[in-house]
Amino acid sequence: MTAIELVVLDMAGTTVLDDGVVEQAFQRAAERTGVAERMPWAEALQYVRDTMGMSKIDVFTHLSGGDVAAATAATAAFEGAYSEIVAEQGVAEIPGAAEAIAQMRDAGLKVALTTGFAPVTRDALIDGLGWHGLIDIALSPVDAGRGRPAPDLVLTALLRTGTSAVAAVAVVGDTSSDVQSGRGAGAGFVAGVLSGAHDRATLERAGADAVLDDVTALLPTLHERALLGTALARTS
Repeated sequence: MTAIELVVLDMAGTTVLDDGVVEQAFQRAAERTGVAERMPWAEALQYVRDTMGMSKIDVFTHLSGGDVAAATAATAAFEGAYSEIVAEQGVAEIPGAAEAIAQMRDAGLKVALTTGFAPVTRDALIDGLGWHGLIDIALSPVDAGRGRPAPDLVLTALLRTGTSAVAAVAVVGDTSSDVQSGRGAGAGFVAGVLSGAHDRATLERAGADAVLDDVTALLPTLHERALLGTALARTS
């Protein structure tokens, strides 16, 4: 069994408290651009919920009926609205997330944050949390090629951190697309968490090896499953 070397963590809903901010930002973007007018509002909102974790440009391309120019404008409006809401309400971590990440690093694991947000929004969140020194790398779809559920973010994190094999990667997220991305990359361990968008049944259907209450349960779970390696297990 290959010991885990790299943990790839989603942001909103997994390590960063969402508290409805994504839906609020979507509503503002829809109002400003009309991107969701081709379908009933309830249907559009449900699609946003179902596709949490995916690249926002992909979500808006679907909602606009394939109109890339409209999707691009809507994505920019979404990122702007998200930044506005964060400025109004502040940004907070999932309780215990920073400590959990620090413990992973202390155990010798590398930690990558991945997100469907653009780099400007991603970095604003990391700035707000003061996490730049806490993690090894943070990636958005533009850094990798394709967003989730494609495996590109996971594989790019592996390459950028010099991780030895995909089997040495653990992927953790709160959405089915996070789980599908990890599965598609061939990660050695893929976990869903219940601190964000999707429920246990959805995460299990997507192929999660385990469904955890939140990110703080990850390191103990890796230890219990003998996925830390002998040296790392002694430090956890």
